[in-house]
This record gives sequence, C-alpha cells and structure tokens, in this order.
Amino acid sequence: MPRARLAQFLPMVFVVAIATAQQSQPAQQSPEPSFASLSTPPVGLPPMPKPAGYEPTQAMFDLGQRLFHDVNLSSDRTVSCATCHPAANGFASPEPLPKGIAGRRAKRHAPALWNRGYSTLQRWDGSSASLEAFVLEPIADENEMGLPLPEAISRLRNDATYKDQFAAAFASEADAVPLQRALATFVRGITAGNAPYDRFQRGAVDALTPAQRSGQWIFESKGGCWRCHTPPLFTDEAFHNTGIGVREGKAEAGRASVTADPADQGRWKTPTLRGVRLSAPYMHDGSLATLEDVVAFYVRGGNANPTLDPHMQPLQLTAADQRNLVAFLLSL
Repeated sequence: MPRARLAQFLPMVFVVAIATAQQSQPAQQSPEPSFASLSTPPVGLPPMPKPAGYEPTQAMFDLGQRLFHDVNLSSDRTVSCATCHPAANGFASPEPLPKGIAGRRAKRHAPALWNRGYSTLQRWDGSSASLEAFVLEPIADENEMGLPLPEAISRLRNDATYKDQFAAAFASEADAVPLQRALATFVRGITAGNAPYDRFQRGAVDALTPAQRSGQWIFESKGGCWRCHTPPLFTDEAFHNTGIGVREGKAEAGRASVTADPADQGRWKTPTLRGVRLSAPYMHDGSLATLEDVVAFYVRGGNANPTLDPHMQPLQLTAADQRNLVAFLLSL
C-alpha cells in the first residue's frame, strides 16, 4: 500500500479498534467456589455473616464439595446437587424445571446459588429458615433426589473414604448435622463479585462499555430495578409479586404458602442478579428464556393480579434503553 494511503488508513483502523474494544469484553468465566471467600469476599461484596453454632473449615468445604457432586445421595444414583445446580450454568438449572430421579421434575426452577451465605431464608417461597436447613431438603424430596435422610447417612457411613473425611472435618461419623454443615460450607463458598461493575465502582472507568454505563443509569433511575435488586448483592432478599406464574388473573401461592397471609399471594423471593448472564432461564418457573425476555416483561408492567406489587408499572424504555439495560446486567 502506498505510504500516503497507509497514513490515511491507520487512523481509521485505530478508531474502529477503540470502538470495538468499548462495545465488547472478553467472556467471563464462572467463578470457582472457594473457601477463602468466606473470610475474604470478592471485591464488591461485604463480609459474609458467620453461621450459627459452628466455625466453617477448609476440611468441611472439601467434604461439602464432594457431597455436592455425589450421585450416591440420590435414590437411584443418577442425580446430585450439581445436576440441578451446574457450575457452567451459574449454579442454576439450564431447564425451567430440573429433572430429578426417575424422570420426575422439581416443582420450581433451581435458582443460582451465588452468595447464598449472605441470606437467611432460602427457596423461592422462603420456606427454608437457613442455609443449613435448605441443603438437606433436596436429598429427601421425592421429585429431586428421593433418598430418605437415614438411608443417605447409611450410605455415607459405609464408604471408607467418607468415613475418613467426616472424621477429619468433624471428628465424628456421618450424621445429619455434619452433613448439612459440610454442604452449607461449600455453598457459602459459591460467591460472585469482582465483576466489571465492581471494578467500575472502584474507579476503573473502562471496566464498563458506554452501553453498560447507560444501562446502569437506567437501572438506577427510570427502570427502578434497584428497588428490589439492591446493590451490592443485587437482591433485597424480600418477596414480591411481579405477576410471574399468574394464570387467568390468579397468582400461585408463593410466599403465602408459608405465611398463610393472603397479602403474600404470588410473592416470590427476589433472585440475585450476580452472574445472571450465566443462569438462564429465569424466574421461579423458568418461564423467561433470556434477559431480553425479562426486561420486556418488566417494561410491560408484569401480569395483572389482585396482589401485584405497586411498583409494577409499565416502563417508558426505548428499544435502545432495553438493550443497554441488558448490557449492564451482563456486567454483574
């Protein structure tokens, strides 16, 4: 190429390269669970509350990690905790209703497990009072792992390597309390932080693209998303009726199945938006396939029903606003 034409061409290449760098970022990998995150949380997250009654250890975490992936904790030895909460899908099910034993299906979508150690009430309806209570429930659930807890403990006691691990972690044999503490310690290590959003908050202006910065403004202003998806965990850990699951104007029970309060009809726990780019499909029934679908649902104001949250109103967001909002969600 002649030198004069090359001189004209190079600035164009430079401008295109800068624009491309601003609009695209390298694919982020799913963060690995880590026991260290219990004492040193990722950038952007607060200190994690300690569980009641015991001090987690690395040995508990290692045992819990093995248990989480062990199909022997299901009745037909085909399903583990990781089956419904695979790391590659953000520790959430890639199916609307995950498959359990014998081809059965769980009643609800298996949500992402990010940052569950910061929460008390677990499950979409808040029916589990603690993380320790929650981690044992799928084992005996007839639609999930279908193994009575006494039989699960018997299998663990008959395994020589588990015998050694329980002794190392708890100075005891396998039993319900050590089992739940090991699993809960591993789940506490499933944390998500240090995302582009967090680096932007700490002054790295280039961590977010222009579209993501615009989306953040929408999230924090006319989108009103912050009201329920409150930073830094991007959940208020509360329960809201957005109209998901409404059929012919009637909402499912939701939180009301626990509280028996009619005002809680159709209320479900606010899921975290951390790592949300990985954890499709969305909502308690897995009914929204993409983040674009989620944003469109909120833009139209959800589904009408008698206990719809008063904040659920149609949003005046343009198509560009919606694209930018999705771009911001990818930065979390």
